[in-house]
Amino acid sequence: MRPTTELYGRGVYRFLLSRQWVILTLVSLLLIPTMIRLGFWQMHRYDERTARNQLVSDALTAAAVPVEKLTTPGHAVTRDERYRSVTATGSFDTEREVVVRRRVNADETVGFHVLTPFVLTDGKVLLVDRGWIPADAPSQTSFPEVPAPPAGRITVTGRLMPDETTAASGIKDLKGLPDRQVMLINSEQEARRLGAQVLGGYIAQTAPEPKGDSPELVGRPGSEDAALNYAYAIQWWLFSVGVPVGWVILVRRETRDRAQAAVREAEQAEPATV
Repeated sequence: MRPTTELYGRGVYRFLLSRQWVILTLVSLLLIPTMIRLGFWQMHRYDERTARNQLVSDALTAAAVPVEKLTTPGHAVTRDERYRSVTATGSFDTEREVVVRRRVNADETVGFHVLTPFVLTDGKVLLVDRGWIPADAPSQTSFPEVPAPPAGRITVTGRLMPDETTAASGIKDLKGLPDRQVMLINSEQEARRLGAQVLGGYIAQTAPEPKGDSPELVGRPGSEDAALNYAYAIQWWLFSVGVPVGWVILVRRETRDRAQAAVREAEQAEPATV
């Protein structure tokens, strides 16, 4: 019997020119750079999230400053100013208080955020998100029962936040809402409603804590899982290495299977010995 190399040595890789193998090879060649790019994209996301986590951490640990050092009427709160701890002295104007619809607490229960104008000593207004309350009103059109804030002149502390917009939050600014209900916390809109000078952005109140824990104060912003993006980047790059390795393994397996098939055909074709 002739050896396998003699039977199948000529044109051993000719099957690579078949339609099936040409498509498989082209797909493999396309997958490699795609996976490499996906890995770099994940590393970009890792860098972004790491920077944001550091920014949030720095803002939350920084000493509180008077709110008017960071924002003024018409000011757009910047990325570096977001989450900064600020203080303000004045009094709450509960008569012009509104609630923000479709907000959830830490348990993902839908309710309202209480947005109360805080009149500063110089007459300007700061919007204060006093926290979350349940949607326990008789109907969606009724103004819910809102716990009263401390009366008189007080000092509040909170995290400075930028104005909410539909583009940034994905929340549609619906029209025709019931009286004293809004969808977004936006200082420009509230300035028009109040007819007052309203500082840009708003604060999420952190102190003083409300009596009876209501409204429920808005929780601290969580850190993003940057390490997960790093792991995904490594995973994509390993996949990009695995594609050519897998292609070689498949070629070798196909070559072996075809060689074995050729040997069997040759054995069956040999004349019987008399």
